[in-house]
Amino acid sequence: MSTEPSSKPAPGVPQAATSVKANQRSKHEAIARKNAGPGTHGMAPVEKAANFMPSLKRLLARMRGERILIGIVVALAVFGVAGNVVGPKILGRATDQIVAGVVGKDLPAGVTKAQVIEQMRAAGRGDFADMLATMPVVPGQGIDQHALGRILLLALVLYVGAMLMTFLQGWILNEVVQRVVYGLRRDLSAKLDRLPLSYFDKQPRGELLSRMTNDIDNVAQTLQQTLQQILNALLMVVGVLIMMGSLSLWLTGATLLIVPLSGVAAALIGKRAQKEFQGMWAATGTLNQTIEESFTGHALVKVFGRQREVEQLFAERNRELRERSFRGQFLSSMMMPVMFLIGNLNYVVVAVVGGLQVARGRMPLGDVQAFIQYSRMFTQPITQLASMANLLQSGVASAERVFEVLDAEEMRPDSEGHLAPSRGRVEFRDVDFSYTPGRRLIRDLSLVAEPGQTIAIVGPTGAGKTTLVNLLMRFYELDGGEILLDGVDISSVPRAELRHRMGMVLQDTWLFGGTIRDNILYGRLDATQEEMLEAARATYVDRFVHSLPDGYDTVIDEEGSNISAGEKQLVTIARAFLANPSILILDEATSSVDTRTEVLVQQAMNTLREGRTSFVIAHRLSTIRDADLILVMEDGAIVEKGTHAELLASGGHYHDLYQAQFRAAAVEVAS
Repeated sequence: MSTEPSSKPAPGVPQAATSVKANQRSKHEAIARKNAGPGTHGMAPVEKAANFMPSLKRLLARMRGERILIGIVVALAVFGVAGNVVGPKILGRATDQIVAGVVGKDLPAGVTKAQVIEQMRAAGRGDFADMLATMPVVPGQGIDQHALGRILLLALVLYVGAMLMTFLQGWILNEVVQRVVYGLRRDLSAKLDRLPLSYFDKQPRGELLSRMTNDIDNVAQTLQQTLQQILNALLMVVGVLIMMGSLSLWLTGATLLIVPLSGVAAALIGKRAQKEFQGMWAATGTLNQTIEESFTGHALVKVFGRQREVEQLFAERNRELRERSFRGQFLSSMMMPVMFLIGNLNYVVVAVVGGLQVARGRMPLGDVQAFIQYSRMFTQPITQLASMANLLQSGVASAERVFEVLDAEEMRPDSEGHLAPSRGRVEFRDVDFSYTPGRRLIRDLSLVAEPGQTIAIVGPTGAGKTTLVNLLMRFYELDGGEILLDGVDISSVPRAELRHRMGMVLQDTWLFGGTIRDNILYGRLDATQEEMLEAARATYVDRFVHSLPDGYDTVIDEEGSNISAGEKQLVTIARAFLANPSILILDEATSSVDTRTEVLVQQAMNTLREGRTSFVIAHRLSTIRDADLILVMEDGAIVEKGTHAELLASGGHYHDLYQAQFRAAAVEVAS
C-alpha cells in the first residue's frame, strides 16, 4: 500500500527535525504552563495535577510488575539509611573515648572511678563529679587507642556500607523506572495506532508529540528524582527521630519545634515565588511568540517597514520577562538561606541546652555531639520533601496527560473477514456520515465504480469530496449504509488488509527523512532494485534523479527543499506505483505544481491509473476530461454525474464550474 502518512517520522530512518513545525504549538503550551513553581532548580515550570492522588496511584500501579526489584530497593534504603543514622552515635562514642582519655590521664592512678567521683563531691565539685560519671574514665589512663580504633573502624564500615547500598539502590531503581517508562511509551505508541482519525482531527499534532516525548520524559525524570529521595528522606526522618529520642527527649522536643516554623516559611516563600514563576513562564511564552512571528514574517516586516515597532514590542516583553524572572528567582533563592537560618537557630538551641545537660551530668558529651549531627540530618530531608512536592506535582500532571490519551475511545475492533484478490469494484450503498452528531455531511449517497474505471470527484470546498475517499479507506466509520469492495462489506475485513489494496497520493507531498530510494521503496519494502527503477522510470522520476549529485542516494532534507515541488510529487507517485494497488486515490495531486511539471505529473498518473479503479479529486477540471465518470458534489450529496461532455452539455453545476475556470484562465492570459 502507498497510503500517504499523516505525519513525517521515517520508518527506520530517525529524523527528529521533521517534527519542528508540528511541535510549535506544544512549544508555546510548554512555555506558558500555569502553576509554575520553583521546583528543585528554581526554573522548571510546574503544572499541577487535576486529580493528584488517583493519578499518582495509577502511575505507581504500573510498577507492580517490578515488585521484587522494588522490595530490594526498599531493603537497601532501610539498611543504607540505618548506617547513616547510627554513624553519628558511634562517632559520639569515639568522642567520649577521647575526652575520657584526656580527663583520666590527669586523675590519680590506683583509684577507681567511683572513688574519684566521691572525692570530687566531698571537695564541693559536684558538677564535675556528675559529668565524670557519664564518661568511660579510667583514672591514670590516657586515650584507649585500641578501643578508639575499633569505634572508628566500625563507623567507617557503616558509612562505606551505607554508600554502597545507596549506590545499588539508585542503580536498581533506575532500571525499574526505565522499564516503567519503556512500557508507558510502548503502550502510548500502540494506543495511537488504535485511535480513530477523528481523534487526531481534534488534537494538534504538536500536542500529541509533546505528550509522547516531553510528558513521558518528565514522568521519567520525576520518578527517577523523587522516588529515591522521598523514600530515603522519609526513612531518614523516622530513623533520626528514633535516635534523637533515644539520646534526649528534651532536645528532641526542641528540635521538633522547627518543623512548623520551616513549614510556614516554605509556604510563604513558595506561594510568592510560585506566583512570580507563573508570570515568568507566561511572559516567556509571549516573548517567544513575538520572536517566532517576527522571524516567520521577517519579509513582511521589512516590506511594511515595521522593524522599529517590532523592536519596541520585543524590548517591552523582554523587560517584563526580566523583571518577572528576577523576582521569581530571588524569592526562590531565599528558600535555602531561610532554611539554613532556621537550622542554625535549632543548632544554637541544641548546643546551649545540650551543654547544660552535659554540665549537669545528664548527657555524655559524645551524645550531644551526635545530637547536633542528628539535628542537621533532620532538617535536610524535610527540605528535600518540600522541594520534591513541586516536582512530583509536575510529573503527575504529565502522567495525567498521558493517561488522557490512553483512556481515549478507540476504533471499533477489527473484523476477521477476508478479501479475495481484488478486481476493484467499489459500491457505495445508501451511505450516511457526519463528523458531528446531528449534523449529517453525507446523506443517502450511492454510486458504483466498475473495475478499471476512473471516477473524478469535483465540487466546492467542504462538499465532502475528501470525506468520500476517507470513508473508503475506513479512516472513519459510517453512520449508515455500507461500502462494498467486490461485493464484500469493507467493515467486515481488517483495516490493514483493506488498505493494502489501496494507494493514495495526496496534495501534500509527504517525504521522509532519507534518500529518494528509501522514499520510493516505502511503497513496498520488499521490492527489488529493478522493480524500484521500473516504478521510477514509469513515473518520470528517473529523468530528474540523474541530474542530482548522488542520484537515488540523494538525501532529502527535513523540508524536502533540495528537490522541487513537482519532483517531490513524482516521487510520491512512484511510491504508489511500486505498491501496485488495485484501487488508487488521487487527492489534488497536481494542484501545487507549475503547468510544465503538471504535464509530467499527469502523464505519470495516467500510467499509474492504467488497469486500476481510480478516484480522482480535482479542482482543475482540465485534468479530468478523460475520466470515465465525473461526480459533482455539494453539501455531501452527488448533484450531478456523467462524462465531461455530458455534464457540459447539461448546463448544470459542472458546466458553471468549468466556465468559471475557463473565464479565469482567459482573463489571466489576457492580462
